[in-house]
This record gives sequence, C-alpha cells and structure tokens, in this order.
Amino acid sequence: MAVRILLDRLLVERGMSVGEFADAIGITPANVAVLKNGRARAIRFSTLDAICRVLECQPGDVLRWEQD
Repeated sequence: MAVRILLDRLLVERGMSVGEFADAIGITPANVAVLKNGRARAIRFSTLDAICRVLECQPGDVLRWEQD
C-alpha cells in the first residue's frame, strides 16, 4: 500500500503510549496496532478526526503517500 500512517513518530513526539492514545480516540489498542503496522485497509473519517484532535495535528501529519 502506498499510503503510510505515521502514528509512531507522532506518539513519541507527544509522549503518549498506545494505551493512552487508544483510550483518547475511542478504539482498542489492537486497532491502533493495526494502524501503526500498516495493516489497515481503511480508516473512518471519524477516527481520523479523533486522531487529529487528540494529537493536535492535520491529516497530512498522519497520512503520507509514497510511490510503491
């Protein structure tokens, strides 16, 4: 997949654990792991909205397109 989710860097920069982040955005830690590990096939806009709200960032800070 050419779209990468950059949660690792953002969580480190904000000093948040996966568990804290999962609680704050309302998904399970297992689903955060799916996003972080690049195994997600889709992401809901409501989840992306929650990610951006909690991490105080823009969608472009979370998602990056890379050519295969």
